[in-house]
Amino acid sequence: MNRFAGLALLAPYLRPYRGRVALALLSLLVAAGTVLAFGACLRALIDRGFAQGRPDVLNYALASLLAVAFVLAVASGARYYLVSWLGERVVGTLRRDLFAHVVRLGPAWFEIKRSGDVMSRISSDAQLIEQVIGSSASVALRNTLMCVGGIVMLVVTNPKLALWVLAVVPVVVVPIVLFGRKVRLLSREAQARVADMVSEGGETLDAVRTVQAFAQEERAGVRFGHATEKAFDAAVARVSRRAVMTTLVIFIVFSAVGFLLWMGGQDVIAGSISAGDLSAFVFYAVLVASSGGAISETIGDLQRASGAAERLAELRAEQPVILEAVQPKTLPRPLRGSVSFESVSFHYPTRPDSLALDRFDLRIAPGETVAIVGPSGAGKTTVFNLLLRFYDPEKGTIRLDGVDIRDLRLAELRGALAIVPQEPVLFTASVADNIRYGRPEADDEEVRAAARAASALDFIEALPQGFDTDLGTRGVRLSGGQRQRIAVARALLCDPAVLLLDEATSALDAESELAVQKALDRIMHRKTTLVIAHRLATVQKADRIVVLEAGQVVDVGTHADLVRRGGLYARLAELQFNISAAAS
Repeated sequence: MNRFAGLALLAPYLRPYRGRVALALLSLLVAAGTVLAFGACLRALIDRGFAQGRPDVLNYALASLLAVAFVLAVASGARYYLVSWLGERVVGTLRRDLFAHVVRLGPAWFEIKRSGDVMSRISSDAQLIEQVIGSSASVALRNTLMCVGGIVMLVVTNPKLALWVLAVVPVVVVPIVLFGRKVRLLSREAQARVADMVSEGGETLDAVRTVQAFAQEERAGVRFGHATEKAFDAAVARVSRRAVMTTLVIFIVFSAVGFLLWMGGQDVIAGSISAGDLSAFVFYAVLVASSGGAISETIGDLQRASGAAERLAELRAEQPVILEAVQPKTLPRPLRGSVSFESVSFHYPTRPDSLALDRFDLRIAPGETVAIVGPSGAGKTTVFNLLLRFYDPEKGTIRLDGVDIRDLRLAELRGALAIVPQEPVLFTASVADNIRYGRPEADDEEVRAAARAASALDFIEALPQGFDTDLGTRGVRLSGGQRQRIAVARALLCDPAVLLLDEATSALDAESELAVQKALDRIMHRKTTLVIAHRLATVQKADRIVVLEAGQVVDVGTHADLVRRGGLYARLAELQFNISAAAS
């Protein structure tokens, strides 16, 4: 594989800025050309100014040097600005596209990936790309031009000595080729270890309260320290190889320069070349040597970035498991909210030997409230996951208002549903922005009405900035009940045809549960509602209760019917209410 093949990922991102790329290349060519012209000015200054003792020639040569220096400064400044702009712009677009791609991959993909690894690729790996576009690539190209141009000028200045320079070139190239591939592989490994370190740290900080509650700060520090050491060891391995390569190249190049100086000095003494010719030749030889050394440095950067680009390309190549319909249908209007599961079977990708649902059948009429209960692992949450199309079933069909949900656009399907989870997710944003998350276009009055309906208006208005109060990371500035009511308001604002309540009150104290339940009751009476609950007290008013066990429906009925009949639900009720089926 080409050592720089990964950098081909950048071509589509540079194409829209062809004009700026062309200007950057022009600036680079001008800068390289002026550096090469410097040697000719130096030769004229020595041979015609110093040696002949002519002040007019000396003045002209000095003016020429100053002009060359001015053009070099302007061209170099323009090149720096243009390539830096391109680096920032391309990496910004690349990160945006990668993130937009990743958030569409679905929960199945995230079951086997660590979010810290993903963010490390989007941040750290992309930063290496920015370094290449904004610096390394142009430096490598500039030094290549100066190296090639310097060799040409060496031939023009003194062909005999130039042959010795050309003989050194293969000796310089060999270590670059030999070490290059290994450096690229080590660079990929180093980036992977950095990603592991970021994942470890992010996971710990996300659960910092749990870490502190169990007094595991020291252990967390040790785990992160181990990840840091692995990243350090991988980086040292990469740096060591690159250091050896750079050492060899610089030693060979500058040893050759010293040898050429010795040979040129012999020719000056013999009178076969002038002092100006030797000075110009030395200038070009040093230019070739320094350019060669710089190329060996930047090649290491390019190889490292190529490894990072390959990691980004792998991420970009990931395809979502849940695909949009090729010829999508639309839901009939107005939405009614009927839902049907028809002989649905499903297992999670990471648990292929365990059916989460087994020939599951359920039909829910518009406006009906159906509760799904059962022991842990029975398949309750799986019902929601499939209805939201986070996964597709292996067998069977799920319909919304008579339409197979696989035939709907994902946005239309999920726009007809709203979920209030057990652990509501709040973002680092204002109260208003969190409520309107599902409907960004909602105005302030609609947000306020949703908060009122969710019994959240009073506590929101008591916050320091009311609806404009920033909630902090994950809404840490609110209590559990307050966060839950924000989640209810968010669902209410979406005005869904089907409301999904996933243990919406199970983690709350009695007072908060009462407030949230009242808010939910106001919504549920006019919406098709599916309720998942372990606490049976929250589902007694449901029109029907579906009892799941091992992914199968084992009983259906009202609370009273199920208790009267005995069975799994009656046993659960006896445990929770301390009653017996007979007594009921």
